[in-house]
Order: sequence, then structure tokens, then C-alpha cells
Amino acid sequence: MGLQVTWFVIVAFFWSGYFVLEGFDFGVGMLLPFLPRTEGERGAMFESIGPVWDGNETWLVVAGGATFAAFPTWYATMFSGYYIALLLVLFFLIVRVVSFEWRDKGATHRWRRAWLWANAVGSFGAPLIWGVGLSALLYGVPLNSKNDFTGTFWDLFHPYTVLAGIAVVLFFCFHGATFLTLRTTGALLERAGRTARLVSIPAALVAAGFMIWTVSVAVDRNDKNVYPPVLPAIIAIALLLAAVAFIWLGRSGLAFTATALGIASAVATLFTSLYPRVMVSSPNFGNSLTISNASSAHYTLLVMTVVAAIATPVILLYQGWTYHVFRGRVGGGEVPAEGTPAAG
Repeated sequence: MGLQVTWFVIVAFFWSGYFVLEGFDFGVGMLLPFLPRTEGERGAMFESIGPVWDGNETWLVVAGGATFAAFPTWYATMFSGYYIALLLVLFFLIVRVVSFEWRDKGATHRWRRAWLWANAVGSFGAPLIWGVGLSALLYGVPLNSKNDFTGTFWDLFHPYTVLAGIAVVLFFCFHGATFLTLRTTGALLERAGRTARLVSIPAALVAAGFMIWTVSVAVDRNDKNVYPPVLPAIIAIALLLAAVAFIWLGRSGLAFTATALGIASAVATLFTSLYPRVMVSSPNFGNSLTISNASSAHYTLLVMTVVAAIATPVILLYQGWTYHVFRGRVGGGEVPAEGTPAAG
């Protein structure tokens, strides 16, 4: 396997890590206006992801950096063509990040409620745009012979890409609700379980439909055979169904594991459907970007491989240790009023 293929797989791995880890963050954020009943429960939901959300977003930086270094033409074409879409993602992420810090700067209900909704809107908007944008890489966007994007923002939207955005939102919502069943206690835990069961079936149905349609798009628009894209698609669907079964049986740990692996399999389906192209051109298929005409020089990829081989295990160990330290459940007790001494 050449270095170009190796880095295509590494980029897919980084995107998988981002969606698996940030996915439950987004899911928790989407549920913030609906799941908690008291200020204490709202604080518990923020606390459940508070120690890890910023570390999870690091995977997006790494995925973008790896794409820029390994496939600069892909990076340049995608970021110029997706300019408005990426600005929207950046807006949603900024609003969401600010909400974590500013929510506790005021004590009034209106202030806290506003930033709670800001987090929810950001947590909904970012995955919706990610789903539309990444699926458009496979469905096809207008590129000329110089690999320049010649379309508009609206060329990203098709029934398939819109379904992808909806599937990502539902999948992350299910993933986040399942995560809360592992991190909360009391009445909040019970509502998280009910929400996970409620969301599980539509999430599984929509995501399964997206997987099936992805394989069809790969065959029709990217000159692919049904195999190998169908293999990770089947695995993703099977994991989704397993997650539904586990959450209804009350096996939250297994359900969360299944949703995490299901998200990784869904990303694998998309990238397997893309290979050997990284950006399909439509209607001029011959202008598509491939791993060959979009990659950096061999020496650059070699140096990057050495760096990645050293740094990636360190990052994984550190983040795994972080999750181990903050593995305890959080409660939903009422927050004492200012000036009131807390119970011993």
C-alpha cells in the first residue's frame, strides 16, 4: 500500500475520531433545551461533556491539518468551493464554544437560557452542514479542468446530501442520549434512557437509508462496484440495529459502543465509496480529484508518516487517560443560591 493510500486511510481515521467523540458532544447539546427540568440538571448535562469537549474538537484540527499536508489540492479545492458552508460550520462551532464559557457569567434565568439555546443551535447546525458537505464529495460538485470549484453554495444540496445531514443529526442525537445514560444519575438518567429509546428507531432507519443510498451513489456517480463499499455499510447498519436492541434492553454501555462503532463504520462507508477519488466532479467526471493528482510529494508523505506514527499513539493515550479520570457520573441536584453554603 503506497503512502497516498496510507494517508487517505489516516485522514478517514481522523474524521472517524472526530465524529465518534464530538458526535456525543453534539448530541448532548441538541438535548439541552428538552431533557433537563431544573438548573441543576442543566448544569449536570454541561458537566457531563465539560472536561472533554475541547479535546474532542482537536480531532477536527488534526483532520484538517492532515488533509492540508497530505492532499493540498483537495484541501484547496474543498475549502474554496465550500467557503460559505465552512463559514457556517465555524459560526456554529464558535457559538457553541462561547456558550460553555459565558453561560456561567450571569446568574439570571434568561441569560443562562440564552446560552443553553446557543449551544443547542450550534450542536445541531454543525453536524447538519458536515453531513451535507462531506456527502457532496461523493455525490459530485462542479469542477473544471484546473480543479477549481465552479459552482455555488446551493450546488451542495441534493436529496441525497440533505438526507446525509439529517442522518448525521439523528445519529449524533442518539449517540449523545446514550452517552448521558452512562454519565448521569437519578431522574435525568431515566429521561436520558427514555429519550435514547425514542430517538433510536428513527435514527437507525434514516441512517440505514443513508448507508444504502451511499452505496448506490458510489456505483452510479463514482464508477464503483458494489463491493467493497457495501461491506462497511452492512457493518454500520448491523451496529445501528444492535445499538437499538441494546438500549431497549437497558444495556447502555453496549449501546454506546455500538453507536460509536456505527459512526466509524459510516465514515468508512463514505471514504470507501470515494476511493480512489477524493472529490467527484459532476457533470464532468473526468475532472474529479484523485488521491494521485491531489497528494503531496512522496518525501512529504514519508516525513508525515514518521511524525504521525510517533504523535498519534501519544494523543490516544492522553485522551484515553482523560476519559478514565472523568468517567464518574454527574448528578442533577439543585445549584445552591449565591451566598448559600453548600452541604458538607
